[in-house]
Amino acid sequence: MRYVSTRNKNVSLTASQAIAQGLARDGGLLTPEVLPQITPAFLEELKGKTYGQRAVAVMKLFLEDFSQEELTAFTQAGYASDKFDDSRVAPLHTLDEGTYCLELWHGPTSAFKDMALQLLPHLLSASLVKNQEEKTVCILVATSGDTGKAALEGFKDVDRTKILVFYPKDGVSEVQALQMKTQEGNNVGVCAVHGNFDDAQTGVKILFSDEKLRADLADRGYFLSSANSINWGRILPQLVYYISAYCDLLNQGKIQMGEKVNYCVPTGNFGNILACWYAGQMGLPVGKLICASNSNNVLTEFINTGVYNKNRPFHTTMSPSMDILVSSNLERLLFALTGQDDQAVADYMKQLNTTGRYEVTPDLKARLTEDFFAGFCDEATTSQVIRTVWQDHHYLIDPHTAVAYQVMEEYRKASGDTRKTVFVSTASPFKFCDSVLHSLGVEEVRQGLDALDQLEEVSGRPAPRPLASLRNKDVRFQEHVDKEQMMDVVLEMLK
Repeated sequence: MRYVSTRNKNVSLTASQAIAQGLARDGGLLTPEVLPQITPAFLEELKGKTYGQRAVAVMKLFLEDFSQEELTAFTQAGYASDKFDDSRVAPLHTLDEGTYCLELWHGPTSAFKDMALQLLPHLLSASLVKNQEEKTVCILVATSGDTGKAALEGFKDVDRTKILVFYPKDGVSEVQALQMKTQEGNNVGVCAVHGNFDDAQTGVKILFSDEKLRADLADRGYFLSSANSINWGRILPQLVYYISAYCDLLNQGKIQMGEKVNYCVPTGNFGNILACWYAGQMGLPVGKLICASNSNNVLTEFINTGVYNKNRPFHTTMSPSMDILVSSNLERLLFALTGQDDQAVADYMKQLNTTGRYEVTPDLKARLTEDFFAGFCDEATTSQVIRTVWQDHHYLIDPHTAVAYQVMEEYRKASGDTRKTVFVSTASPFKFCDSVLHSLGVEEVRQGLDALDQLEEVSGRPAPRPLASLRNKDVRFQEHVDKEQMMDVVLEMLK
């Protein structure tokens, strides 16, 4: 299987080359030329397997230059019991007999990014060997909150790698910031950027496309790669948990083989919901994909109108991982829905870069609304949902999950669709203690990590061990810069 650039199909790489490179040199996203197909027999076989075994079976369809033995070793290391606090890795929680929550936060950083970023370092290291790359890889990451810590933890002290994470200075939760600023490891760096996530992400993209910087780093023995979801090695492991959830529903007798299931995903950079769309295109019985946004509802407008317009106020919300106005992975969806029309995609991206907006054709808009429903949830409603789900189900959810729950309910009301639905929980509620406690009616929230103890007391639930252990760690990284200085930070780290 070859991987092509969304902006130039003549760029064609192997899986290991695509993972090592991260982003196409023309700025496009490297994407499978074709999608393999799965059958009911394939799903039947996966039913009796562990999560790691399911991951190997799915990823092997895309990674032809990786052996079964390699992928097995990677999943055994990535999803080991000392890293995930639930042996099921991505368990399903039943709210009622038609509504299921897919918990993706049982890994070492208590967020769904662990599902991919516990595997990516292994995939990347092996890719370097396969491509006889002798340089050290420098991984640049822009994060809206969770990717940064998950990437830092995944790549900590991995041979022949250095990783530098940029995050918006006032755009992440206190716990998210502390997770990054206390990161251990001799090959890691963290820097805050004045501005929002889009400023950090645009800055990283500019660094990737800077020929002079790449040449300078090559002279120093480095080359750039990415751990953001622009890297196919991030998207692929995310396909697995949608397929795994379907197998779990089959095992629990909740559905029959072939029965379609709706999925509702809280969405920022579009990678998480895109993975589910890919799974559906491969043959997983996916019904409606429900795209849930917060007040930064650029995706809601796009799916409903066909107009993508980032020229709008940016809102800092209690669900910061969705505070995004430029959803990079949407480019991969456009590439697929246009029949891999790389020129059309390049034109859309050029318009977005120069004017901040683009409008797709009526046919493309029709395809969008056929597959997707889109809605958004404001701050007041997010708080109300956290409180309501706790009161009605005694189930504690974070703000991102609350956004998904609300938009799922809006879809059901608007459509009358009674199909069974999985909504995705992307982070532990303990990563957002302030917001969750206020939502539960607590007026005086304790400062700093004492809020973890307070939420434990209020909910009767234990805080995840990785978060509770933060109080014993020293702050290592406190640098903050303007986005124009990001290159200087990179060069300083790689002296």
